[in-house]
Parts: sequence; C-alpha cells; structure tokens
Amino acid sequence: MMQADAPRILVVEDDRRLASMLAELLTAEGYDVALAHDGQRALHEGLTREFDVMLFDRGLPVMDGLDVLGRLRSSGVVTPTLVLSALGNPADRVEGLDRGAEDYLAKPFDIDELLARLRVLRRRLNPSVPVLRIPGGRFDPDRREVTTDSGAVVVLSEREGDLLALLARRPQQIFTRDDLLAIVFADADETGVVDTYVHYVRKKLGRGCILTVRGIGYGLGRAT
Repeated sequence: MMQADAPRILVVEDDRRLASMLAELLTAEGYDVALAHDGQRALHEGLTREFDVMLFDRGLPVMDGLDVLGRLRSSGVVTPTLVLSALGNPADRVEGLDRGAEDYLAKPFDIDELLARLRVLRRRLNPSVPVLRIPGGRFDPDRREVTTDSGAVVVLSEREGDLLALLARRPQQIFTRDDLLAIVFADADETGVVDTYVHYVRKKLGRGCILTVRGIGYGLGRAT
C-alpha cells in the first residue's frame, strides 16, 4: 500500500515499455507515480493535479514535451521538472532548460543518476525531506546516514543506503532476493550479492535492523 506522504511524480513518456519500467522503479523508490503517454494527457494531469516533481520526455504524440512544459509554466505550475530525452546534444539541453526545465538528462541514462537528480529536485521544493524511522534510529536516505537512538551517526555506502531505504520506505513488505536484486543491484548477476549487503548493513547497525523471513526474503526489522 502506498504511504499517504509518498512524493508524487508525473512521468510523461510515450514509450510504454520504458514508462512501465520507470513507474515500477519509482514506485519501488517510494514515489506515487502518475503516467501520461501523450502531450494532451500530460497537460491535463499537470493542470489538474499537484506533483512534487515531474519527469518529461520531449518527442510526444499530440504535443511536444517542451510545449507542454511551457504551457504549464505559463499557467503558474512551478513543479520542478527533469527532461529525459534522446535529444541530448548541448543545444537540446540548453533549449530544455531555457523553456522551463530545472534539469535535463539524455537517454540512455544511468538509473542511479536519474534517481539522484530527482532527489535533488525534490529538495529544492522541500529542503527538509523527512528521515525514515528504522529499528534503533532514524535514517536520512539522501545523506545515507543513520542516527541511532543513542546519538551515534553511522554512514552507509551507496548500495547499503539504497537497500535500507527500500526496506524502510515499505516497512510492511517482505522482498524476495530476486526483488532486491532487480531493484537495488540491477548490475549484479547472482542473488548472493543481496545476502552480502544485508550482512554489511547488519554489521554496521545490528542484526535487528533487517528481518529475515525464511524461505521468502528480507524486510525491515521490527522495533522492540
């Protein structure tokens, strides 16, 4: 179940396979995702709903993505927007930024870079992105820092942080090793890497921070 305070993102992409992949990825990251596959629908969504961030393709059916963004800006919509486009030469990027985008990323793109850029845009709108409660402390996913209940600060690596953030954002869900491999460790081939990073996180934060459900996988530990 999506959390009530999940950040809302509008994904505008006419390639339905890519749109579906982005929606799955962003949902796993804790976003509440709305999809639009053409410019007219994107304009309607942008004018009638509030979002924390928007992700726009350029070459859309009905209306070009930058034209949609321009109409939203002229209507007073100031939602931070990242343009994700195959048009990636310097002139294209300059045009996108000049016409209202806060950031521009060319296809093909690195998933981790895309997620990081979206986090930056969210912080511009709301600099105080809430930390996540975990057993024994609080976790700041942007800084990858855990502040324990005793006041100690523990810094996680990027992959350790991504793993803990996914579990903490969906504390009631148990993820299989295959789920975690696909979402957090997409460049790895074997589920053993999941067990390795679970071990790393537990070594830094204690065994109770990640719950093992035998025969299924892992979830966020339960506070005692």
